Amino acid sequence: MKIGEHTLAGKNALVTGAGSGIGRASAKLLGHSGAKVALLGRTEESLKEVLEEMGGEAAGHFIVTADVGDEQDMEAALLNVAERWDQLDILLVNAGINGVWAGLDQLKVAEWDETLRVNLRGTFLTTRCALPLLKMHGGSVVIVSSVNGTRMFSNTGATAYACSKAAQVAFAKMTALELAKDRIRVNVICPGAIETEIEDSTERRGLENLRLPVEFPEGDVPLTGGHPGTAGQVAQLVWFLASDASSHITGTEIFIEGAQSLLQG
Repeated sequence: MKIGEHTLAGKNALVTGAGSGIGRASAKLLGHSGAKVALLGRTEESLKEVLEEMGGEAAGHFIVTADVGDEQDMEAALLNVAERWDQLDILLVNAGINGVWAGLDQLKVAEWDETLRVNLRGTFLTTRCALPLLKMHGGSVVIVSSVNGTRMFSNTGATAYACSKAAQVAFAKMTALELAKDRIRVNVICPGAIETEIEDSTERRGLENLRLPVEFPEGDVPLTGGHPGTAGQVAQLVWFLASDASSHITGTEIFIEGAQSLLQG
């Protein structure tokens, strides 16, 4: 099935973490497919270029700034969206951080809390605040989780991150059943190694002696000979789960990782 066979014309989408990586690629693809997109990020600067590339506000898109882990921020952000739209059809819960990767004895409580605040609390707040708009006509919620904590546990030191990502899958399954009566589908994407900027902000501390001495001389992504996937490939999966092509799919996690987690799990 080719993108475009199921148009998103007339749909409204909110994408968190839209300034880079998977969020950016997904927002652009949703917009290209006809949806109007609200681009949410922590700073306006990170979103301006994306908005311009999508045709700007003249094309029906706009910027919303908020910290997804802050309740007041997210309530204000969704009120902003509600002032422009009377319904929300697509919600991409993508904003997240890798946080600090360190052994348990070196991981500070504040570092643990911040990772869970952004990744898990952020997922809860984004979805909860969007519910009134989603319930108007039903819709699709797509949560970006990870192979870490769901099918792969060999990234020693990524405990806080992995726990937040595992919890996102549980959140999706619980809410998929609860919201089915409202015609709201909730699914999860679990990417493996993807070419994005999130690695640039990852702090790794004292991991040298924690990792098991396992080497993959031909690369750790079997499908591509070790090369990571792209944000565009994940965006295509987002499009599928957002469109009517997946109208009978809910409460499901889909792995997009080239068999990486099967090898490294």
